[in-house]
Amino acid sequence: MAEGPVRAPSSGQARSDGVARVWDLEARLRAAGCVFAEEEARLLRAAAPHPAEREALVARRVAGEPLEHVLGWAAFCGRRFAVDSGVFVPRRRTEFLAEQACALVRDGAVVVDLCCGCGAVGAVIAAAARVRLYAVDLDPAAVRCARRNLAGTGAVVAEGDLDAPLPEALRCRVDVLVANVPYVPGGAVASLPPEAREHEPRVALDGGGDGLAVARRLVAAAPRWLAAGGSVLFETGVDQAGSAAEEVGRAGLVPQVRHCADRDATVVLGTASG
Repeated sequence: MAEGPVRAPSSGQARSDGVARVWDLEARLRAAGCVFAEEEARLLRAAAPHPAEREALVARRVAGEPLEHVLGWAAFCGRRFAVDSGVFVPRRRTEFLAEQACALVRDGAVVVDLCCGCGAVGAVIAAAARVRLYAVDLDPAAVRCARRNLAGTGAVVAEGDLDAPLPEALRCRVDVLVANVPYVPGGAVASLPPEAREHEPRVALDGGGDGLAVARRLVAAAPRWLAAGGSVLFETGVDQAGSAAEEVGRAGLVPQVRHCADRDATVVLGTASG
């Protein structure tokens, strides 16, 4: 006797044989607002082949937790980096910042990665050249991730506010000072997607009134750390780049602004004379 039509189970309802329908998982993710539902479904299946384990991950994702937190890793510059729940997730646009930093380093360079988050930018730089790397972040959870992601690079990873933990011996010896500073204006944080504002630390997002409060502190501190010819570089919004470049110039550094239209990324650089 032929079977009747197969009907899709309601959201959260499993088939009696415990085998999840492909279209059911993708439909649940799509209904939850996941734009790339098919790709996310593939990653979740790979992360948890067992239906019960997979259901636990899917429930977290459908509830709004970032996919990277659910999987435990984020893709960045073609690599995977550990990202625990509550830790800032590196964005694709920040790959442009990492690439610009890599173009400045050479073997033996001293590199400082401030606001390092999970350490992805520093790790990409360390893979590009044999550098002496120092990484700092204010968030203890991010520092724990950075230590895992930077294991084997010889990096010194410290917890603290911007450049405060850096050793005095680094003064005037840093070749590249890179920082993925927060640059969302404080009043705009509430309008960010829930994935960011509810699951990532505000300190990694909120750049103060105009979004440049932390960038100004970075630029003011940079001259005491940079070696002759060394550079500081950081990400901003495209509409903030002009003001950020002016701050760089006022600090006695030579400013540059670089854009990547493909990734909607803007990087501001400041180079010390010499």
